[in-house]
Amino acid sequence: MLKAKIISTSHVKPKKAVGRRECQLVTFDLPYIAFYYNQKLMIYKGAVDFDDLVVKMKDGLALVLEEFHQLAGKLGKDEDGVFKVEYDDDMDGVEVVVAAAEEISVDELTKEEGTARLKELVPYNGVLNLEGLQRPLLGVQLTKLKDGFVIGCAFNHAILDGTATWHFMNSWAQICRGATSISVTPFLDRTKARDTRVKLDLTPPAAAAPQNGDVPKAVPPPLREKVFKFSESAIDQIKAKVNEKPSEDSKPFSTFQALSTHVWNAVTRARQLKPEDYTVFTIFADCRKRVDPPMPESYFGNLIQAIFTVTAAGLLLANPPEFGAKLVQQAIVMHDAKAINKRNDEWESNPIIFQYKDAGVNCVAVGSSPRFNVYEVDFGYGAPESVRSGSNNRFDGMVYLYQGKSGGRSIDIEISLDAAAMENLEKDKEFLMEA
Repeated sequence: MLKAKIISTSHVKPKKAVGRRECQLVTFDLPYIAFYYNQKLMIYKGAVDFDDLVVKMKDGLALVLEEFHQLAGKLGKDEDGVFKVEYDDDMDGVEVVVAAAEEISVDELTKEEGTARLKELVPYNGVLNLEGLQRPLLGVQLTKLKDGFVIGCAFNHAILDGTATWHFMNSWAQICRGATSISVTPFLDRTKARDTRVKLDLTPPAAAAPQNGDVPKAVPPPLREKVFKFSESAIDQIKAKVNEKPSEDSKPFSTFQALSTHVWNAVTRARQLKPEDYTVFTIFADCRKRVDPPMPESYFGNLIQAIFTVTAAGLLLANPPEFGAKLVQQAIVMHDAKAINKRNDEWESNPIIFQYKDAGVNCVAVGSSPRFNVYEVDFGYGAPESVRSGSNNRFDGMVYLYQGKSGGRSIDIEISLDAAAMENLEKDKEFLMEA
């Protein structure tokens, strides 16, 4: 382990008084209440005066929270038991931990494949979003390294998605670089996207008493995590291959659709599934431009829905890559405003609280997006060396896509898999784009 030493813990509130503010959580937010806090780590290299950095980061945070005050609040419930995000100037605000792990270098951290050692660099490991009723909705840890520093953030996933997360991070960085205001203010009224009030019953079902003493819980197989870096050239080759034989009844496949199929096929091979085994591909799709009326890019909250497509492993692997790409494309195209409303109506009539691992059998689930400009998050100390997800919300088949450090169309693919399947994936020359 890193043995990060905690130096101090404090709280940061908006610099100016905001007053009492409330916003109802809506149908797009509520399914994630039993997910874990969403964790992001950004690793920066370079000699800095760490004490000055801490002051600068806290001052910038206080300013940016004037616009993003919901992150300084807590979850609450109204008199009908409907969840809301609420802020009051008397609340503590965002928790900020200052730590040091000065024996480890940036290069050592960026080579780290798994997340076990990263746990000490980000707050709220294993903390459910529901705990936002008692704790801050954003936790930040600033950790000094031998030759740089880490910003670890844990966001309550019941109140925001990836688009909103990186809007906040870029805005905070903008203030820390000297801007007096942010370029794009957040759109905070979630009810413009959906105004149905849903009361959730979060009482867990009573467990049946074991008949013959305590029954040991099944231990899930160990997972391994790894980051696979795909250059701009490799991404272009993957896209060109899947578009080699254009079909009359489908549009050209996008980079995302081509890469999704590349990963789905490779993971299915690595798992060595039987031909008749089903495999599910899941996309957490941004619905800002899909809902009617469309919502602005600056919409602050969750405006994502999980889109599923399924086929037999044998069919997926026996066909050329455009087979899987077409399934993915069709699922995305069909998820229009009508489909979104139908999904919301069904959920509201029978609210189901998902766990983070409920994405489907033999699943490959894609979160995050290479569209997020994560390497432009410069707090005045240059671009990050690496951007990673924490250990929360990981299961066998979870994939995070990030913009590549080398820029352009390069993409980093962060994958969690059963250890045996990961070993197979690491040897898959077709996946790795090796001759």
